[in-house]
Amino acid sequence: MIYEVIVDISNSEVDKVFDYSSSEDYPVGTRVKVPFGKITTEGFIIGKKDSTSVKTRDIIGRQDDFVAITPEMIDLVRFMKEHKNLRLIDTIRLCIPSKLRGNNVRELKKNFITAEADFEIAVSAIKKNAPKQLAVLERLQEGGEYESVLNARFGSSAVKALLDKGLIKKSSVVVRRTPYEGFVIDKKAVTLTEEQQKAKEVIDHNDVTLLHGVTGSGKTEVYMSLISDALSEGKTAIMLVPEINLTPQMLGVFRSRFGEKVAILHSGLSDGERFDEWLRLLSGEAKVALGARSAIFAPCENVGVIIMDEEHDNSYVSESNPRYFTHDVAEFRRKYNNAKLVLGSATPSLESYKKASDGVYALAELPHRVHSNPLPDMEIVDMRKEIRAGNNSMFSRLFLSELDKCIEEGNQAMIFINRRGFASFVRCKVCGYIPKCSDCEVSLTYHKEDDRLKCHYCGKQYHTLSECPNCGNKHLNLGRIGTETVVEELNKLYPDVLVLRMDNDTTAAKNAAADILATFREKKAQILVGTQMIVKGHDFSDVTLVGVLDADLSLYYSDYRSNETTFQLITQVAGRAGRDQKPGKVVIQTYNPHHYVFGFASKYDYKGFYKKESNVRETTSFPPYSKIVRVLVKSENEEKALTAARLCYNGMREIKGKYPGLFRVQAMRAPITKISNEYRFQVVVWLKVEDEEEVLPLLYQTADSVNKRGVVTFVEVNPTQMR
Repeated sequence: MIYEVIVDISNSEVDKVFDYSSSEDYPVGTRVKVPFGKITTEGFIIGKKDSTSVKTRDIIGRQDDFVAITPEMIDLVRFMKEHKNLRLIDTIRLCIPSKLRGNNVRELKKNFITAEADFEIAVSAIKKNAPKQLAVLERLQEGGEYESVLNARFGSSAVKALLDKGLIKKSSVVVRRTPYEGFVIDKKAVTLTEEQQKAKEVIDHNDVTLLHGVTGSGKTEVYMSLISDALSEGKTAIMLVPEINLTPQMLGVFRSRFGEKVAILHSGLSDGERFDEWLRLLSGEAKVALGARSAIFAPCENVGVIIMDEEHDNSYVSESNPRYFTHDVAEFRRKYNNAKLVLGSATPSLESYKKASDGVYALAELPHRVHSNPLPDMEIVDMRKEIRAGNNSMFSRLFLSELDKCIEEGNQAMIFINRRGFASFVRCKVCGYIPKCSDCEVSLTYHKEDDRLKCHYCGKQYHTLSECPNCGNKHLNLGRIGTETVVEELNKLYPDVLVLRMDNDTTAAKNAAADILATFREKKAQILVGTQMIVKGHDFSDVTLVGVLDADLSLYYSDYRSNETTFQLITQVAGRAGRDQKPGKVVIQTYNPHHYVFGFASKYDYKGFYKKESNVRETTSFPPYSKIVRVLVKSENEEKALTAARLCYNGMREIKGKYPGLFRVQAMRAPITKISNEYRFQVVVWLKVEDEEEVLPLLYQTADSVNKRGVVTFVEVNPTQMR
């Protein structure tokens, strides 16, 4: 038999199907070991046939006792290669736990002890002066136990003596490594409200539905009802959330409803936990895959419903190789399984809302909070007036007044600032010197807790400066504030109040995010300060105050989505307040209070914002009224990167001459010209939406043609960040 194999080498030159032979009968999808050139490597069987025209080598053997890649995933791999220009092997790697490659993770097996003989007979067979052996027998009356537990409690010699006598027996059993074991948030099933039921009916009668519901409107209940329906029909479900730190909370709620049928998948799990959860889904033991972006590749079969909560979130876009949009993968899997796809958000992306408005998606709406609780009152504070009034604090007088009231009444507050660290940069007051990363063309952020300067792009760390290396001046200014600064100031103002911080620095350790959220949920802390991690999905009944510091920070990113991102962040974080019976209050601090984003956000007017922003995008020919394709060219050699970018630009110009749908081409240095010691250039193309299918393959080919030794190119369609 001839087998078509993709070898596990991520290189464009070998990213194709190779023919191998074997007398063994291997199922398609099997992971195998094969000879390749002078080495032995792993590979994946994606097809089989009776004959071939090339000389073949023999497969050495299979790697697992299960089939690792399902037929659906093989079709997905081919789709991503053809339509998204991804390497075959790079997509395959997304479909399996990373440590499965190289056999670096396996099922965990332990010795399990059970009684072999009748208790009375066993007791009569041991000596009367063997109390530990008797204790073991008595313990096994209650049921089996792991050998390690019995050894620790009664001693290994007592256990061995009973085994030698044949009074007990030992067997090897598979032990599942369970993430967040025992973590359940009790949330009983409820009858859907009239609004929720109407929304569900829209979803039931359509293939793809945008569920537009205000924060606190009960979208999660709709999700769980849909999943329950899928399970009752013998199907599976995929539930995606945008942030890893949201998965424990959602897992607790889902476990209370669906028990062991839920498996969790995200990169924050240990290697063993991820492998076991993946294997439970592959075997069909678990029916619901819950996780962040990567869970869209869960090995579920016969999928009935796919749900993307907070569908607008940028975390659903992979910005490193392999680059992909979760929406694209979800749509492929929906079609393959004839499933329902639900995109949920209080602030949908403009692309999704336009599709709903144009009838491409169905639109289901939840315009009110559950139990008709009002959305929190929102006030915009002009920080310029605060400064003119003599208030140089990072907090406005209004916010401090509301925070005092919140704490006195025993409630909780959340404070959002979209910047971690203590200060965004350090600057010499005399000569203006700003320390930058030696490998990246970006300023370093000061982290007071570690007393280090850190690069937020490559992670490199530097000693803190005591004086300017340029002029020797010892008086250095700190830039704009971050989460660390906010927490330090709050600790001074409220020394008796526990303040928690949640950002990439405090959640790096395993379970750190879950521990922070659990502490806050249990009301052991009254204030939670954080970055975007605290914005989405959290449901705390005692949070009555939300503060947003430097609200206009994201308005000035060099990104056409900056207005949209700002509106989404403000609306989402505001939705954390007043979610139960207590009314909520939101204070937005900005230096640009008259910007239309704040006007619409303060009234929770998504449709008004959509109409305004949509007009701006249409006038300027930005998505969703066009497609932007960016070719990012990188090399450690600046001249090579520049030459490749020029060749790519010339190729794009040739395509533009043949296809009027490609109406603009620009070439330039990337906004961040150097990251991780690689120089970066970009070629940006605008094309009409209706010409995407015809022109995009040509753009891919042009980008690939300059992807030579020492130069790497990546193609991004509608990139979320043009950094």
